[in-house]
Amino acid sequence: MKDYKAFVKYSKAGPRYTSYPTAVEFSTKFSYEEYLKCLKESKRNLSLYFHLPFCRSACYFCGCNVIYTAKEESKKRYLKYLFRELEILSSLLDTQKKVVQMHFGGGTPTFFSAEELESLILKIKSIFPYFDEEAELSCEIDPRFFNDAQADVLVQNGFNRISFGVQDFDERVQKEIHRIQPFDLTKEALLKVRNRGIKSVNIDLIYGLPFQNLQSFKQTLDKILLLDPDRLAIFNYAHVPWLKKNMRKFDENTLPSPDVKLQILEYCEQFLEQNHYKMIGMDHFAKEDDELFKALKDNTLHRNFQGYTTKGGVDLVGVGLTSIGEGQNYYAQNFKDLKSYEEAIERGVLPFERGVLLSDDDRLRKAVIMALMANFKLDIKEIEREFGIDFRAYFKEDLKALKEYDEFVSIEDDFIKVNETGTMLIRNIAMCFDAYLKNISEEKKVFSKTL
Repeated sequence: MKDYKAFVKYSKAGPRYTSYPTAVEFSTKFSYEEYLKCLKESKRNLSLYFHLPFCRSACYFCGCNVIYTAKEESKKRYLKYLFRELEILSSLLDTQKKVVQMHFGGGTPTFFSAEELESLILKIKSIFPYFDEEAELSCEIDPRFFNDAQADVLVQNGFNRISFGVQDFDERVQKEIHRIQPFDLTKEALLKVRNRGIKSVNIDLIYGLPFQNLQSFKQTLDKILLLDPDRLAIFNYAHVPWLKKNMRKFDENTLPSPDVKLQILEYCEQFLEQNHYKMIGMDHFAKEDDELFKALKDNTLHRNFQGYTTKGGVDLVGVGLTSIGEGQNYYAQNFKDLKSYEEAIERGVLPFERGVLLSDDDRLRKAVIMALMANFKLDIKEIEREFGIDFRAYFKEDLKALKEYDEFVSIEDDFIKVNETGTMLIRNIAMCFDAYLKNISEEKKVFSKTL
């Protein structure tokens, strides 16, 4: 049994480690020429991410990079540039490599019509003709913008995993976050994909939103169980109004206290465990027959900008406004503003803005941090073999910092293992190995709180 009260005192600002180094360290020091060299030299299979950034209106909790519009011509114009970006990309990397994963994220991908989605999928497959037979093709869906024609297009083109945004079913919470989404609407959207044979469905929830309390979230979970998703992502709301203006709409006095958030989290874990879901990494839960759970048991779970995945050892290529790519030795991000994005493509170059080329130390620390974040365990001997180091000597100072979490972590001869309570502090534990954090003061508003 986890002792939730034991770690309230550890809440502090820290990264979520979808990357290491984190995006805070991305800069223009990593040049376009270096990025192209990385693309051309890699022999690894591909994972493709497409950012479809448009939403009709703002959800006030949202931390994503989005553009609010109701104009059809905006979407058509964006697709035109997206197609041109793909054509430029085709001349700069080996498009004959196998694609093992593809994800449409947003924004609201299904804000695009069925015809627009199909035109994009066909364009992608004309550029990248070799999709693995077992490739994971996934799409984020807002149930408020989803119809039968869109469902048909996705299924007919091989999409096999769908993620639905829900956040909370409580009416007061929905009104406050500016996202009215009744249960029946969500159920109808989910049935559209289930009835067409999609076997992997994820639902996103958020705790820590205005007016949430334990009782209201219990009711949301009861309704979620009726939908029978294969996976659940239950995120801790990251309140960063200094970065996202829409979050300033909230009266911070309506946000649940840390104690209430911990009550919600504790109930979530117990409730989902009782209903045959297992905790996977940070924030995620899956049924025992899901491939994520199997990967966790085998220590083969991976973490990237798309969350947890079984598709490790590939190059993630980000396409579209603000998209992030990840290679063995780099991260690369496209422009965040539409004007700069379009101007780059008009010049015939990729809309690359910034990134980071990983040093040997970055690669080593990335391996350590991602192993802990994904599997709550680190194989010390494996790290020593891969990087040719004496682990305890190299990380002498980091292991001293880790002593703060002695009650949550055991350091053995061959492994570092995080115990059941410590999984809730995995961000804090990973931070002990982050070489960049010492240059960022606790007071500087960069990251959200870990709890």
